[in-house]
Amino acid sequence: MMQHTALFYVILAIILLDSVWGFFLDALNSKNWAQEVPDRLKDVFSEEQFKKQKAYRKVNYQFGILSSLFSLLVLLALLWFNGFAFIHEWLKGYTESWLWLPLLFFGLIGLGTTIVSLPFSVYETFVIEQKFDFNKTTPVLFFSDILKSLLLGGIIGGLLLGLFIWFYGWAGTRFWLYAWAVTALFMLFFGKFYSSVILPLFNKLKPLDDGELRKAIETMSRNTGFTLENIFVMDGSKRSTKSNAFFSGFGKNKKIVLFDTLIDELTNDEIVAVLAHEIGHNKLKHTIRGTILGILQSGLTLFLLGWFINYPAVSQALGVDEPTFHIGLLGFGLLYTPVSGVIGLAMTLLSRRQEYQADAFAARYCKAEALQSALKKISASALSNPTPHPWYVFFHYSHPPLLERLSALDKFC
Repeated sequence: MMQHTALFYVILAIILLDSVWGFFLDALNSKNWAQEVPDRLKDVFSEEQFKKQKAYRKVNYQFGILSSLFSLLVLLALLWFNGFAFIHEWLKGYTESWLWLPLLFFGLIGLGTTIVSLPFSVYETFVIEQKFDFNKTTPVLFFSDILKSLLLGGIIGGLLLGLFIWFYGWAGTRFWLYAWAVTALFMLFFGKFYSSVILPLFNKLKPLDDGELRKAIETMSRNTGFTLENIFVMDGSKRSTKSNAFFSGFGKNKKIVLFDTLIDELTNDEIVAVLAHEIGHNKLKHTIRGTILGILQSGLTLFLLGWFINYPAVSQALGVDEPTFHIGLLGFGLLYTPVSGVIGLAMTLLSRRQEYQADAFAARYCKAEALQSALKKISASALSNPTPHPWYVFFHYSHPPLLERLSALDKFC
């Protein structure tokens, strides 16, 4: 066995510290129990529902600890016993192609990750979600989704990775500039056409029928100065009873997508308020700013990758003597964890601020009480935690906690 290097122990420390911090925040949040239903939620949370919410949180916390700990142990074992170097050498016995070796390496890692996580996914879906009356997925649909995701990930990921490898062979460490350009184009394409190209592979979309709801949505949309023709209903109920709505695309590809469960759960006024919130994100430029920030973040990541990719110590830390693109990329990904954490925290802080702004926008064009009522119903039906720990919120929540959103909306009532 190859002797571990100093950088290997740095990588190990980063992984362990990140995991311990995550476990600590999860533990804090799991113990932040409210003894009774908050006054503002008594109209949607019965005592029985509140007890069910606590039980759901407890089961998910215990399951999350188990699955995270298992994933951590697998990763540590692969690192300690030079598992990634073994996979690299094993594949070299079949090909040393500059293109196929890294593609097969990451393909095998991705397939292995899916297989290892599969029992946990099955348990979560067909035991936990089933127990709390959320799951509507059949085994056939469940495994069909996995196969589609693997195929889609293989095609898109393989194409992007293949281009990155080609750029690396052609431009050396400056490959990151060309990789960044391709990444930016892909993000723009994905943002514009996701609901037209990717989403229909998994769900059926149908135009919202003419009627009072559509008329109310179109009226609200015109009042906000937002031209909207594409309002679709998605068959979310074939997988889960949980509900949602989202805005997708830009330009002529703008779409509002409603889960069918949302239509069944909320009144027309509440649905209009939820969609006003989503339109607010677009009108306030949150969507395009998010895309720009994502592109800038990818540029920073790729710049740092270009700097580190040929650094021999990165590959050697994973047990490979000579700098290799795919081993260097993997090592960099592990070393990048602290940077990713800081950027992620900044993005969650920004996201929470934008959620407040979108709520305020919606309150100007519809009834604030309707948005409050919708938020409460969605949260209660999903058994969401109404009293998360402040630290957990600070580091993990992309949306403000429910009670804080309701309080912020009070001034518009």
